Order: sequence, then structure tokens, then C-alpha cells
Amino acid sequence: MTDLSIRLRQALQPWCTAPAWCIAFSGGLDSTVLLHLLADLARREKLPPLSAIHVHHGLQSAADTWPEHCAQVCARLGIALDIVRVQVAPGASLEQAARNARYQAFTARLAPGEVLLSAQHRDDQAETLLFRLLRGAGARGLAAMPASRALGQGHLIRPLLDCSRAELQVYAQRHGLAWIEDPSNADERFSRNFLRRQVMPLLVERWPQASSSLVRSAGHLSEAQQLLDELAEIDLAAAHGGSAFAWLSLPSLSLPAVTALSEARQRNLLRHWLAPYTRMPDSDHWAGWCDLRDAATDAAPIWKLADGELHRADGRLWWLSGEWLQPLEPLDLSFSLFPEPVELPGNGCVRLQGELPPGRWHLRYRQGGESLQVPGRGRRDLKRLLNELRVPAFVRPRLPLLFDGDELIAVANLTQSSVIQASGARLQWSPPIGVQGLSW
Repeated sequence: MTDLSIRLRQALQPWCTAPAWCIAFSGGLDSTVLLHLLADLARREKLPPLSAIHVHHGLQSAADTWPEHCAQVCARLGIALDIVRVQVAPGASLEQAARNARYQAFTARLAPGEVLLSAQHRDDQAETLLFRLLRGAGARGLAAMPASRALGQGHLIRPLLDCSRAELQVYAQRHGLAWIEDPSNADERFSRNFLRRQVMPLLVERWPQASSSLVRSAGHLSEAQQLLDELAEIDLAAAHGGSAFAWLSLPSLSLPAVTALSEARQRNLLRHWLAPYTRMPDSDHWAGWCDLRDAATDAAPIWKLADGELHRADGRLWWLSGEWLQPLEPLDLSFSLFPEPVELPGNGCVRLQGELPPGRWHLRYRQGGESLQVPGRGRRDLKRLLNELRVPAFVRPRLPLLFDGDELIAVANLTQSSVIQASGARLQWSPPIGVQGLSW
């Protein structure tokens, strides 16, 4: 076995029990070497089933021949190939849009527990750190590419991060491998190409160990980020607390527990907590958090982020996304005996527990001016009742209200009049849960 084979085998040892391994195969030098190494290893040892996936972006005419090249390489090595054609969304960064399309394709094809193997190497890691440093990234970004991370239902593994491009090239030439040279890699209008072709050679000429040193720094920053994540978990445990509205299944934190932290720990906690839900702004664009945190007690401030909104209500921070941010359709639904939940467009569902007495029962939303005959308290304005119960402002327009004709009888999950109190009937609402995570 070659030195590369031994290092690859060691890197993949923790993943040998995965249901399957899939190689991200562009046809370039790096993925061609990875494919050849794995095919050779599979002949020597029992590995999970191997396959490859080639994503065709269709961004240049030269790429139209690449799927056939990849198919021939895989056929010679006896590895099944899946060719996926994607549409790249237009945007400011073609590189980023292509990457998004590629990873969406990978994510869609990974079954639970399966592993996607990608061929990034040490020089890629050094370029990534330098690129992110120039963009002002924080510790998480400067930790560069992790050797492994979750991807959809499976895992993304980069087993060649300790290997240099020069080592891969020597291996390819020694084994007579043929690979694709992407013409776009020579286009220095792309920032990464400029770094690779102009900046890195100068750095290496002056500091021969530049790539290794940059990768070592990325490792230090990865360790620092791990410590920050552990600190955030400690702060998160203290801030979760309990909401008075257990039926409101939205991510939320105790505001006093968050604001008791230093500003740096507040930002660290919020980045960690919101990472599964949204992309976060850079350090220059956190004024929205300060405005929300420092607003008057009776205010209802909102911090709008890329994939949702952070609200403040009932002494808590609430994350809203998906249906919670869409306008509600008007509701006037005849309602009597429903053994099964009734879907409310864009607003979860309601279920009646027990049986209603005879009446002209309708479900509606608030329009203003409603009042309710509360047992033992007389008639009370709905607005005042909701204030007393400290119902978050973003929930109030969505609360299903049960009417008998024009008389308000019950507010789902909260209170009801004596008219149905004795019957034991209750109106239960399961609100929408929002979008619970980024797709990839």
C-alpha cells in the first residue's frame, strides 16, 4: 500500500460501518485520485458499497463532455456512477450558486447514515483559510473546512485534508490516471483562482511551509471554536428555561438569562442557538440584536435575519420562520363535531375535545372588540384577557376563536365561557412549528 492509501485508510476507519460510501466525482485530479485510491482499497479490504456522483452544472460548453469521461473512468474501476444535472440560480456569486446547487444534489441523494466522500486537500484548506480571512470571518469560518460534518441524513467526509496537491499529482502520474482540467480554474476573476494562482505561489516562495502553517492555524481555530461551542451549550442550558405556553412549539430562550451575559457571550450564544435555523450576519450588522434587546419593556421589537425573525415577548426570545411569517387567510369555518384535527390554512390545526352543546358554532380569528363571559369574573375584553395571560403579540392574531353565532365562547388553549365549561368540551390548537432547520 502507498503512503496515501495508508493515510486514507486511517482517515476513513471511523466510517467503515456506514451503509454506503459515495464519492463526489468531478473528474478533476483530486477526485480522480480519491476514486482510484478507494477502488484499490476495496479490492484489498471489505468496505461499504462504493458509488460515485457527478454533478453537471451546465455552466460552460466544455463541461458537456465531462459526464462521459466520468462514466468511462467509473466503468473501468467497476464503480456505479450517478450523473445529476442541476440548474444554477443566478446571483452575485456564480461560485457560491454552483456550490449551493451541488450540495443540494448531494443532500438529496444521501440516505440515512450514508457518507459522501469529497477530495479537498491541504492546499484547498490553506486557500480556504486565507480566503475567509480576507473576508473578515470569525473563528468558525477561519476553522476552514472540517474533516467531517453532517450533510442531510448522512455525513460529508474529507479524508484527504492532510495530503498536499503535489502528493495527489505524483500518485496520478505514477498510476497513469487521466483527469479533466477545468478551463474555469484559470479564470482569475474568481477570487479562489486568484489566490491559488497569484497569491499562494508568492507566499510559498517566501515561506515554503506556508500551506502547512495556514492549515495548522485552521486547526487551532477549530479547537477555539469547539471551546466557544461548549461555552454556548452551558449558556444555552441556563437560558432555555420554561415557557408558560408549552403548546407553543417554537424555539425560545429566557431574555433575562441572555442579557445577564457579557455582550461577547450573548453573540456567541445567539450564533450557536440560531445556527440550525438561519444564516447569521457578520459582526458589523448586529445592531438589530441591540435594538431588540434594549427596547422598552412594553415594545414588541423584531430582528429580521436571513431566514426568519427573532421576536421578544413574555420575557423570552422567540424564533419565527416559515408559516409564522406568512399572512393569514380570513377564517369563518362552521364547526361542531370534529373527531379528527381540522387543518387551518397556514396555521396548524384545531381539535375539539369532548362535545359541544347545540349552537351555531364557527371558528374565526380576532378582528378587534371581542369579549368573553369568563366563569367567576363576568364579561371581559379579549384584549385585556390576552394581556393578563401575557400571550405573545405574534400569537394573538392566529388564535382560533370559537363563536356561537356572534358570541365569543372559547379561545383555543387558553380560556372559555361557562356555556361550554360544564360540557367538558375544550378547543385545542396545535400551532405551526415553522421551518425547523436549514436544508443543508
